[in-house]
Amino acid sequence: MAGAYAQRSYYETEKKWPEQDTTSKFYSVRGERHGISFFKKHQFKDVEYQPGKTLAFNTYHSPDVMYYWCKKWAEQHPNLVDLYEVAKSYEGRPILQLTLTNKKTGKHTDKPAAYFEGGRHSGEVTSSESVLWLTKYLLDNYGKDPAITKLLDTKTVYLRPQNNPDGSNMYLFTAQRNRSSIRPHDDDRDGLFDEDPEEDLDGDGVIYQIRKKATTKADLEKANYVLDPRDSRLMKRVQEGKGQWLIYTEGIDNDGDGKYNEDGIGGLDIHRNYPENWRPDQGGDFTGRGYTQNGAGAYPLSEIETRSTVLWLLGHPNISVVNSMDTRVPMHLRPPSTSKDTESMFPEDLKIYRHMDSLGLANTGYPWAGDVYNTYATRSKTNRLTGDPTKPEPLFGHGPDFGYFYYGSIWYGDELWNGGAMKDYDGDGQYDEYDGIRWDDEANGKRGFKPWTKFTHPQLGEVELGGFHPKFFAQNGPASVLEMWISRQAKFNLGMAFELPQIELTNVNVKPLANNEYEIKVSWKNTGKLPVALEQAKRIKIVQEDRVTLDIDKALLKESPEAKVVITEPALFDKTIYAGYTTAGEQKEATFKVKVNQSGSIKAKVKLLSTRGGYVEKEIVVGK
Repeated sequence: MAGAYAQRSYYETEKKWPEQDTTSKFYSVRGERHGISFFKKHQFKDVEYQPGKTLAFNTYHSPDVMYYWCKKWAEQHPNLVDLYEVAKSYEGRPILQLTLTNKKTGKHTDKPAAYFEGGRHSGEVTSSESVLWLTKYLLDNYGKDPAITKLLDTKTVYLRPQNNPDGSNMYLFTAQRNRSSIRPHDDDRDGLFDEDPEEDLDGDGVIYQIRKKATTKADLEKANYVLDPRDSRLMKRVQEGKGQWLIYTEGIDNDGDGKYNEDGIGGLDIHRNYPENWRPDQGGDFTGRGYTQNGAGAYPLSEIETRSTVLWLLGHPNISVVNSMDTRVPMHLRPPSTSKDTESMFPEDLKIYRHMDSLGLANTGYPWAGDVYNTYATRSKTNRLTGDPTKPEPLFGHGPDFGYFYYGSIWYGDELWNGGAMKDYDGDGQYDEYDGIRWDDEANGKRGFKPWTKFTHPQLGEVELGGFHPKFFAQNGPASVLEMWISRQAKFNLGMAFELPQIELTNVNVKPLANNEYEIKVSWKNTGKLPVALEQAKRIKIVQEDRVTLDIDKALLKESPEAKVVITEPALFDKTIYAGYTTAGEQKEATFKVKVNQSGSIKAKVKLLSTRGGYVEKEIVVGK
């Protein structure tokens, strides 16, 4: 394990991947599936596919461009940056990670730490950009901004911009979309894998929507959309049989089951694959009365992308703060995912989380912050389809639950971007597609919505293609507003890092006593804003209590009547002082007593060990 996750500089030359092969017009994905595995390549104007002379955030960046800058930073800042591979993706691409800390002030594992991750979901590329922006911001401001300089001198920041390079590359180089891993998956449970993907029927490189006017009796019985009375470009969902329109995503019914594009590339959800509160994938409950979770995978951590995150974090328990980000709902999203926070969190921990909620809202201006189960599920007070009040709903195998209940940390799974709903244009208390299309009209040059265009579908006949751009309006924002979103999110993450615990030795006093005995009093303080352990971390034993030891040459301590040095206090065999957990701002002290049975002085080291507060040592002299 230690060897597998050791930090090694990464400068290897990788084999050529489909996104790097400029001679091919098609992009192929790996894995055995019953549908097509190659798609026409497409490049989007919102994306930079080759690195420029400078890194700007008025465009999105392909994974290779991100990795280019990561390698460049590692070369430019060897004393601050380590770049290394933590795993290979499903298809075999490197998953790279950065460690930022001042190496001259100590090892990264000896310091309190934060971890920030993006790119878990294939198409939620805004999250990756926020990690990249934060990396650049930290490096640009080290040595200039006192707060950031102190942060990297005393703390460690781990950054993983692309946790799913397979899916992100497919998303950025083709019209295709998927949830997470490109591993074949039987979404519709018909025994076939990925047999019905979306198709770019009009060849514009984008998968839009299809709307079809219901004219036959069969269509009218299924029709569940009407024109939105606020704007006829928008479609409003209603109960089946109450509408005049049918909506599909662009493509055909490849397997002839009457459904369109219901089993495309992949389908597993890396963010439902964590071990805490995991539930079987759809079809895995044989009673029909239990819970399942779409995309959960064959078992917890079945996917290397999730497994690499979990195992790496478990090997680095010095991490107190995590944000593994996604997109589409502008929200600071945190645990619990299967219960209300007041029901299952320690009150002391919940108070800290609510403080972080407030810190997040102050930085980003998102409309929501809170738990997944209740706040997220009920952010709209009524169900727009039924009119019923919304109620809490669980998510299983979810990262925030792993982060708190299993890992005992502050863990957010924040969602960036808002579908263009910058304000409540119609004053109905909702931020929805109407607000998005109004902003697109007024501030985005109408580039986010394709007008409905007549098209002859090979199976459906006369239809219209159109709707919101699925990649750079619906799921991610236009590149023109990218930096505003990612910088605000990064500032929240940075704010959490500033609050990490920090154990500091305040005094070590050596006092002579009678009969060649000496008292060594060690004082320390947690100068950070977080405790060295949440209450949950104490319960699950992810964090050891703070400990103080006195390191003396073993030859001097050798047990015999003539031992030259004897630690008389503490009386414990291991001579370790167990000091509990140091809360934010708390001062503590511990006392050793040492008898020196020789002339002259000896050297010793006082060592203060805190799992999440850091490691500190100080050399002292005992004796005359």
